[in-house]
Amino acid sequence: MLQVCLNGSRNRVDHPALPVTAAELATAARAAVAAGAEDIHLHPRSPDGAVTLDPGAVAEALTAVRAAVPGVPVGVTTSARSAPDARRRAELVRAWTVLPDHASVDWHADGADLVARALWERGVGTEAVIRSGTDAVDRFRTSLFAGRVPRVRAVVADTEPLTALASATALLRALRPGLKAPVLLHGEDGGAWPVLRRATALGLARRIGMEDVTRTPDGRPAPDNAALVRAALAVPGATRTYPRAARPPAWSAPQATRFAWDAGRKCGV
Repeated sequence: MLQVCLNGSRNRVDHPALPVTAAELATAARAAVAAGAEDIHLHPRSPDGAVTLDPGAVAEALTAVRAAVPGVPVGVTTSARSAPDARRRAELVRAWTVLPDHASVDWHADGADLVARALWERGVGTEAVIRSGTDAVDRFRTSLFAGRVPRVRAVVADTEPLTALASATALLRALRPGLKAPVLLHGEDGGAWPVLRRATALGLARRIGMEDVTRTPDGRPAPDNAALVRAALAVPGATRTYPRAARPPAWSAPQATRFAWDAGRKCGV
């Protein structure tokens, strides 16, 4: 499975073609899916361009993107960049009028369980974000939601191309004992392409897009998210298919929404 991350917290200074508005996100999603992306992650924005969990902004972004790519799972962030206080983020999740298929929760941030609980109550699948170089692994292992998330997103924060792979190996090894959920592995900036190649070799779900990197593997600026998706699928072995992972039996919710359970194999280091 290849997820495209359309914008993240970057701005137009980082890339002039970064999608920000709901209409731009919809256009970028359509092109990325046409290029081969199977899942979408985005950061809704307020009118001034700031990342937000405001119900109106979330609804506008999700509605526009779903109209552009019907049937493709769409997820959003719950990052502290949108609201520093976890209680406030949980309140905003409970106020959403249009629900995403999944939402990411940063387990290195305080209050991750509060936000995950709010998502669970709304029937939204939690993508647990475990970032290298933090205590996220330990926090996640002691969380009530450790056995209930449908996917773990392992983020290699090491942006040095020469050391990112060692960081990826260490992160996967730390996650492996007792992990029930399938893993999506990805890197950032200078580590994005080396880690994507490693994820491909391991048969893990992968991610690419302007949130993670704005350059193609040869170092040239990418014109858009679709170009990054095409480059990711050109990596040898990228088009192989793997068995679908089963839904973790511990995960349930009162209003379960459809979630993309095809996340590849569990980490195999």
